Amino acid sequence: MIFIDACFRKPTPYTPIWLMRQAGRYLTEYKATRAQAGSFLDLCKNVELATEVTLQPVEILDVDAAILFSDILVVPLEMGLGLEFVAGEGPKFKQTIATQNDVDSLKSGAFKNLEYVYDTLSMLRQKLPKDKALIGFCGSPWTLATYMIEGEGSKTYAKSKKMLYSNPTLLHSLLSKINDELKGYLARQIESGANAVQIFDSWAGALECSAYFEFSWRYMQDIAQFLKNKYPHIPVMLFPKGIAGFLDHIDGVFDVFGVDWSTPMELAKQKLGHKYVLQGNLEPARLYDRDSMIGGIEAILRVMGKESGHIFNLGHGMLPDLPRQNAIDLIQIVRDRTKR
Repeated sequence: MIFIDACFRKPTPYTPIWLMRQAGRYLTEYKATRAQAGSFLDLCKNVELATEVTLQPVEILDVDAAILFSDILVVPLEMGLGLEFVAGEGPKFKQTIATQNDVDSLKSGAFKNLEYVYDTLSMLRQKLPKDKALIGFCGSPWTLATYMIEGEGSKTYAKSKKMLYSNPTLLHSLLSKINDELKGYLARQIESGANAVQIFDSWAGALECSAYFEFSWRYMQDIAQFLKNKYPHIPVMLFPKGIAGFLDHIDGVFDVFGVDWSTPMELAKQKLGHKYVLQGNLEPARLYDRDSMIGGIEAILRVMGKESGHIFNLGHGMLPDLPRQNAIDLIQIVRDRTKR
């Protein structure tokens, strides 16, 4: 698989490419399947329909890897927090975490209840072409904890940060419990057919440097180390969003570092390119305009060239109203311009 070879810096015929949120509302096929499912959570739990939407961008865009269609919040859902997705507002939990009692009440071994995820991965690996990689994923412990404490997405993370600074022991207790679930969750994903896994730290940029490495990075590293010890042949990818200022401190056992669009690729290459394969980092909004998209591609390739050590991707997820044709063209342009 070209994508897996690239994760280990092996020679490839071109720079492989996939797109975060490549299954989504910019595809009419996705919208039709989503309507058929009923709710977003129903779609995540329906093995056949989740398989269908995962495969759509592989068939339409010809990306080099499929990423499991699911949501990072299915883990806290199965830990016992009622979850709903409210139209126009996003995910909301019916209960939140505020005390040690709340943490102690969370179910242990919740990853064992995510059979719908593992069944989807198994079906996907059977249906995917053998040369296409299958990526599993989870949210980072810190990112999941913010949702569990705030009850929804947040702009200030006030409750989470209040806990961090006024009761760090409680936050560490919650993070440790989530961490244990994620180890089991990703291990089961790998055993169900995932060829690589990515940990999304979507709210990494909410923390100052010292807090980030104590309350987020150390937990992601613990998961990565566990996986690399158990499955050394499986690439582990980490995507912390919004920490360009912390790159000097990035270290640990993993394979691919996801570069978000706000981090200059030159900086990422200078600081981390000798240690990790870099993935990214086209600004998704550039896909609104073909010339802007091509300019962004060229800028990234001027830095990364055709050499091994790079996987092309967006610097965050596809937006719902991006032009489908530009996404199709993006894949082909990258492939054409990076042929060895």
